[in-house]
Amino acid sequence: GAVDVHLAQVTDTPELLVNVDRNAAQEMGLTMRDVSSDLLISLSSSAQTAPNFWMDPKTGVQYPVAVQTPQNRIDSIQALEQTSLTSGSTRLASTGTYVSPTRANNLRPEMLSNVASVQHILGPTNITHYNIARTIDVQAGVDGADLASVSKGVQKLIDEVRPKLPRGSTIVLTGQPQAMNASFSGLAIGIVAAIILVYLLMAVNFQSWIEPLVILMALPGTAAGIVWGLFLTGTTLSVPALMGTLMSIGVATANSILVVTFAVERLREGVTPVEAALDAGRTRLRPVIMTATAMILGMLPMALGLGDGGEQNAPLGRAVIGGLVFATLSTLFFVPVVLSAIGYHPPAPIDVPEPAKEKS
Repeated sequence: GAVDVHLAQVTDTPELLVNVDRNAAQEMGLTMRDVSSDLLISLSSSAQTAPNFWMDPKTGVQYPVAVQTPQNRIDSIQALEQTSLTSGSTRLASTGTYVSPTRANNLRPEMLSNVASVQHILGPTNITHYNIARTIDVQAGVDGADLASVSKGVQKLIDEVRPKLPRGSTIVLTGQPQAMNASFSGLAIGIVAAIILVYLLMAVNFQSWIEPLVILMALPGTAAGIVWGLFLTGTTLSVPALMGTLMSIGVATANSILVVTFAVERLREGVTPVEAALDAGRTRLRPVIMTATAMILGMLPMALGLGDGGEQNAPLGRAVIGGLVFATLSTLFFVPVVLSAIGYHPPAPIDVPEPAKEKS
């Protein structure tokens, strides 16, 4: 599944290496800074070493002023070696600054060939860094496979190479797999947190720990439907699919609340748990099916993935449809069975006495 595997860095570009003889340069009153500054001015203009600007007095616009040797004048190594070098003392004297007699003897410009040699080498065209450290990036695309399977195969190769690396070197997998793992972990934590918060909220509203637990018995069927929906359509697990999971959990919980609340009301009327479960399934059949059908029909165009870019949100629609199909069956059949199997008997509601009316 990995395609276009290549190195981001070009490591074998022809270069010219200027080796400066520091002793010879020092005898001529030149420093490495003098040599490099003059060489940079000749090759890439003075904007690199001494930026200068001129402001138009009429418009107030600033323009950069740069000095550079014409490129057509440097057409060979011999032309490069004839680059004129000027010491810092010469620059001071040209500005009218006092120069000591010992330094005034070295005001004569020198050529680059007198203090340095030029040779051909191969070097990197581009250098990249990650947190200051020098990097060599192996980049790859994905085609005909999902990102998780390709990153898993790459991670396996990395684990095999890591013990053989030189001391001080590290190898890590970066890029889209990092964002994918972070998104998956964040959404997984969000789904678990949503289920816990919904359970606690229902426990407060129903004043019971058992009724919310029975209501959430529709979620295993929802999860199974999402898995089967993605599997049958050949869709991989992705961030849109996990967002569809959250939507399915919400609708499945709402439908399950309809069934359980009606069954609890029948239990308080004195019927048996089995009769209450059967009555709840028959009575709440139409609202549950209407809610699920409306949601499924609304997600059907998205699940088909038609149009330009429609395949991006198709996993969301497929996850919702698969989850709601199984959640509806689970709500109408499994949840009432659980309610009747545990033999739940809700406590009688607390009657709050009305405040006494004041006599006129």
